[in-house]
Amino acid sequence: MSVIKKILIDKEYSCQSIWFMRQAGRHLPEFKKIRSQNKNFIKLCLNSKLSSEITLQPIKRYNLDAAIIFSDILLVPYALGQNINFVKNTGPILSNFDNDKFFNNDKNKYKKKLDPIYKAIKITREKLQKNKSLISFIGAPWTLIVYMLGLKVNKKIINLTKFKKNKKKINKILKELTDYLCIHIEKQIDAGADIVQVFDSWAGLLPEEDLENFCFDPNLKITNFCKEKKIPVICFPKGIGKNYLKFQNIVKPDGLNIDYDIDLFWARKNLNKVALQGGMHPQFLLRSDNEMFSEAKKYLDIFKDVPYIFNLGHGIVPETNPDKLKRLIKFVRNYY
Repeated sequence: MSVIKKILIDKEYSCQSIWFMRQAGRHLPEFKKIRSQNKNFIKLCLNSKLSSEITLQPIKRYNLDAAIIFSDILLVPYALGQNINFVKNTGPILSNFDNDKFFNNDKNKYKKKLDPIYKAIKITREKLQKNKSLISFIGAPWTLIVYMLGLKVNKKIINLTKFKKNKKKINKILKELTDYLCIHIEKQIDAGADIVQVFDSWAGLLPEEDLENFCFDPNLKITNFCKEKKIPVICFPKGIGKNYLKFQNIVKPDGLNIDYDIDLFWARKNLNKVALQGGMHPQFLLRSDNEMFSEAKKYLDIFKDVPYIFNLGHGIVPETNPDKLKRLIKFVRNYY
């Protein structure tokens, strides 16, 4: 059993573990070389050989405790018929949502479109050391719907008028999408993934009264599905503040990734039914070593004797210097 699974399943706290969201890609020169020769991001994600190679790059460079498959949460809406255009300085823009097309998708065609991901996982698992976990992931239903229906105004606001006007429609889409996500999870597990992470990146945009229906309930269904498959699941409902406590008590995942706005002492006291992961702001990787080490030390001290996996409160930013990240890893490894 990998060290991360010991923390997630057995709630072991005497062992130390580290990996990073977005460890594969963006900041690595070896990835940038591949990316320069592969301009279409979707095609790159669906190139099994290259996806596996990119997944293993940070393992070779940093010797982290887990690999996370190089992919994208938006490949699910892509497989369900929406085109995706990645616009520089704007982000992904999806083609207009077609309600009839969505509800008449063929599950076999959907799985076939995503099959290169499963092949990449299989290739990676064969090459990855047995003592390291291979993490698969999905975007949570609500977060995917934000993209699919174009609900986001900016990083802090959704179009509330559009959301409230279409609640019944969104709820119906959410339930169908959850089923498709469970299919995707099962195929990733069958290919060799041994941990699932669920990214609900836009959970914090939901009005509080809608969290249960659009965030907690679908995450619960996915978590229960993973538990039936006997695979540990880490949930990341970013931006929900102290509603992390409700999330923990309702969803009951194996692990919770906290974001950088959470009070650490509050998290330690209240989020005590799960393993905790992450929290540190990625921007500290762009500051001085002393500032970076000082911030990391806070997490290592506060979560010293609880089940905790060192990670960030969001993904590694592209400007991160790999040598600096290597120094952080060494600091964390040698701290206890």
